[in-house]
Amino acid sequence: MAEKITQYRPGMGKRPTGEFMTSSWRTNSYGVQVEDTRICVVMVGLPARGKSLIAQKVVRYLGWLSITAKTFNVGQYRRTATPNPSAEFFDQSNPEGERLRRAAAEAAVNDMIRWFEAGQGLIAILDATNSTKARRRWIQEKCEAANIETMFVESKCDDEELVMSNIRDVKTTSPDYVGQDPEEAAQDFRNRIRNYEKVYQTIDEDEADLTYCKLINVGHKVIINRIRDYLQSRVVYYLMNLHIRPRSIWLSRHGESEFNLSGQIGGDADLSPRGQLYARALPDLVRKSAGDLPLTVWTSTLKRTGQTARFLPFEKLSWKALDELDSGVCDSLTYAEIEQKYPADFKSRDDDKYNYRYLGGESYRDVVIRLEPIIMELERSENILIVTHQAVLRCIYAYFMGMNQEQSPWMEVPLHCLIKLTPRAYGTVEDRLHANIPAVSTWRGKGSKAKHQTKEEAEEEEAAKTKEKAEDTEKTEEVVHTNGGDGA
Repeated sequence: MAEKITQYRPGMGKRPTGEFMTSSWRTNSYGVQVEDTRICVVMVGLPARGKSLIAQKVVRYLGWLSITAKTFNVGQYRRTATPNPSAEFFDQSNPEGERLRRAAAEAAVNDMIRWFEAGQGLIAILDATNSTKARRRWIQEKCEAANIETMFVESKCDDEELVMSNIRDVKTTSPDYVGQDPEEAAQDFRNRIRNYEKVYQTIDEDEADLTYCKLINVGHKVIINRIRDYLQSRVVYYLMNLHIRPRSIWLSRHGESEFNLSGQIGGDADLSPRGQLYARALPDLVRKSAGDLPLTVWTSTLKRTGQTARFLPFEKLSWKALDELDSGVCDSLTYAEIEQKYPADFKSRDDDKYNYRYLGGESYRDVVIRLEPIIMELERSENILIVTHQAVLRCIYAYFMGMNQEQSPWMEVPLHCLIKLTPRAYGTVEDRLHANIPAVSTWRGKGSKAKHQTKEEAEEEEAAKTKEKAEDTEKTEEVVHTNGGDGA
């Protein structure tokens, strides 16, 4: 049997235990040295062109990269005075509607300037139609006076199928149509679009002095003008890779592995017998969630994900970037062993799990950096199922759900569970399907003891849950029977 070789560094044994897994570098809270940069990304476009979805995505992407950003949605300000307006409110010949819309825009811009002046972030997204050259010039002058750079992002789309899809999404998710008949809401929204079309002015050569990015038909064509700095280029790079077509992403951990049973972290272990059962059950679980959609399956290069995905009847791609967080010198140890060997390090990781890097390994921040190409490919793709590992899924989930860095490394991602995420204009919808196959829990809460749940404990827990469900069902049936008797 070959001797296991671990990474060696001169003088490693002379260092205090508490420094074993500490990162040797520090960053500011933004992750990049751009403290003086302030950028307002101004959305431009007719309704139902995906502006709010794009704005939401940009804020999530930047936050995921440790760059603080915030959306200022003019519609939310307008709803304070006019919560459920009809299409006539948006007719340019309606002076009262024009006054209220202008007041909402001024309130949003003023709040944004105060947010920048308070040092609360680097990039703001001004989400509105901003449909005329006069409105865009006003925003540019206000920002210039406050020493804020502007970058205009116009979403143009004449793809009728996509526009109708966005209308269907808006009528069911927009706060403007809460409680309204869906078909009446859709018709009213179409009328609103027609009112905007009467005055809409696309960005053209008259505004060549502005910094802008035009996305035509969901990125089929991209026009870029006067991009000036690093952060603007990062935003443009992201915009060039995303699409706004309706789609979902499915996420699953690998089935229970032999290392899960023993409580060891890392490694390249095979699936346990129960993990094998999950692999066989996964196709049906996917079918219940995705129907007959043709998916593409992405796995890591480690055995347990390939073994989990092997019964899925789809094209499969393996990505090194999807491999589990590298635990360095702690690979194949249990948390109890890590706590015993490196007690100061164990506590330090609890204190700042996102930034804490194993010696010879990685931190969660490192995983996010290597996952960025995966995120870009996900944004370009449709209907992907990812079978990977706990830390990696936490990072991907945090991206789609906008979870902050302090929370994401502690999120529970159970084994034998399929997660479906569906991005929408006003948030991401989540749905979870659990396979009826017991598995150990590998989750450990912050500050808790490094105790591993055994297979027997997992089975006892599952039996208790099953019993509780059965008792709840019996109670429900008794209540229904009793109520039925009274009603008779």
